[in-house]
Amino acid sequence: MEIINSSIEDIDKIFFLYDDAIEYQKKVFYKHWGDFERSLIEREIKENRLWKMIIANEMACVFSLSFNDSLFWKEKDKQPSVYIHRIAINSKFRGSGFILSIMEWARQYCKTNGKEFIRMDTWGDNPKLINYYVKCGFNHVDTVILDKIEGLPIHYIKNETLALLELKV
Repeated sequence: MEIINSSIEDIDKIFFLYDDAIEYQKKVFYKHWGDFERSLIEREIKENRLWKMIIANEMACVFSLSFNDSLFWKEKDKQPSVYIHRIAINSKFRGSGFILSIMEWARQYCKTNGKEFIRMDTWGDNPKLINYYVKCGFNHVDTVILDKIEGLPIHYIKNETLALLELKV
């Protein structure tokens, strides 16, 4: 297994994984992601913030990193952190514990890049997923209500509750 930057040549496979993840989300929860703007994904690829996990020459997982998230994290955003977004796992590999692999990779990334926290968010009314992330080592530090949604992907809606999770490196 290796985690490397995605390239523009991966974009169709990335969207396939997002579509697959949306179908899975529809089966296990009443909320799901919407379609992502191609320009967002292209920008993340160009900025080296979209990562892929490769197993046996196959894209097993993709996820995005950001380094700011003041909309959700408010004052805590000033702390040096990596924010993980949009983890999409290839259905052939679902249930393989990739969150733990991503966390270990992110720990090393943080140490190399002077970051103190790994952070994530998820829907605040999904206790099963929140509990899973807590079992993986994250702390559920807060639940916030979204009051601004401009510029966010379509699955974020006004007055939505979000669970904020973090792991100190």
